[in-house]
Amino acid sequence: MVNLEYKDLLDAGVHFGHLKKKWNPHMSPYIFMERNGIHIIDLKKTLKMLDEAARVAKQLSLSGRKVLFVATKKQAKEIVEMEAKRVNMPYVTERWLGGMLTNFSTVRKSIKRMTQIEKMAADGTFERINKKERLMLAREKAKLEKVLGGIADLNRLPSALFVVDIVKEHIAVAEARNLNIPTIAMVDTNSNPNLVDFPIPANDDAAKSIQLIMRTITDAIAEGLEERKKRREDDKIKREADRQKKGDAGSSEDAPEASENA
Repeated sequence: MVNLEYKDLLDAGVHFGHLKKKWNPHMSPYIFMERNGIHIIDLKKTLKMLDEAARVAKQLSLSGRKVLFVATKKQAKEIVEMEAKRVNMPYVTERWLGGMLTNFSTVRKSIKRMTQIEKMAADGTFERINKKERLMLAREKAKLEKVLGGIADLNRLPSALFVVDIVKEHIAVAEARNLNIPTIAMVDTNSNPNLVDFPIPANDDAAKSIQLIMRTITDAIAEGLEERKKRREDDKIKREADRQKKGDAGSSEDAPEASENA
């Protein structure tokens, strides 16, 4: 499924891990060698596991389910937001609020509050309140939008998480594990891949590496969405054809009766 080649990963620096002294022993099966004190990731395994992760992502979108993208580190934020928006998936690129998954009902209340303020601004309510109240509401909305804007349309818990850097996003990973929500993640040599369901051994610090892995996953999601759309259109055409057949059959049965009455 993945159309990447070994060279694509090399060019993006996906193989560069952390210094040997920072490694996590659980990553040993995915480390190819050590060079100048830096661990080098086995890209053959990266390709294989990326392909598996992409298949999972495609199947989720094909089933109409949501994947929540999580990345709050500076070099990943813009990439993740752009790619998530491309396939209309929720994302968190600012601060991960503790309980964002495990206390989702409370988070939904905050999202509703943000939506309520947006409606107040749109329906003219802002014009009927004093300047101080208007300023306070505008600040509240900006604060909520910064943290929750990426999940504003998430009405229920996501079906999976995609995480860049599970060390930095350990709270998100822990919450997903607690709720048995499948996790797909880029795991660098300082990570424990056993904490996620579908690890992708890769450099999670370089922007080019993050971009390549993200694009591969979102391309798979886009493919799933397109197939889902086509299936629905085919089903609609089939239902319409069946309806017409039933209508034609009914007309044929009524014809002899009409002749006898004549």
